Amino acid sequence: MRKNTNNLRWLWLSLAVIILDQITKFFALHYLTFDQPVSIIPFLNLTLERNPGAAFGLLSQAEGWQIWMFGSIAVLVCTAITYWLHKLPRSKIWLPIALALILGGALGNLCDRIIHGYVIDFLDFYIGNWHWPAFNLADSAISIGAVMLIIDIVWQRQSKASNK
Repeated sequence: MRKNTNNLRWLWLSLAVIILDQITKFFALHYLTFDQPVSIIPFLNLTLERNPGAAFGLLSQAEGWQIWMFGSIAVLVCTAITYWLHKLPRSKIWLPIALALILGGALGNLCDRIIHGYVIDFLDFYIGNWHWPAFNLADSAISIGAVMLIIDIVWQRQSKASNK
């Protein structure tokens, strides 16, 4: 008898994020030069950068131990997300999509850490002389998934409050 659980069906989305992320990084590595911006539109450059740290370059100047720490954290988070997806009812859609995006992004960046020892970033948005820290598609998937997760949490709280 099939239970009404298991949202592992959304792992295809994680796989799609990983594939798109790795393809874009492959092209960035082969067609861009490190720290040489290529202007695309007035607020976007493609600028190949190495990021041995976390989001926004956090701990990027550390002695190398951060690569192992962030890699280990990514493995733990991915394991927890996969377990969470497995336990979610199939009727849920928004939350599993959010988790699948986060999972795909985390695994995309983990691939970089394993293969290169750093994460490849190349999207450089800016206004005037102010530049947002460079990022990649995996970072975008993580950010979108995190916003969706926050929306889900707020939505659930509001729903519970209105049912009281």
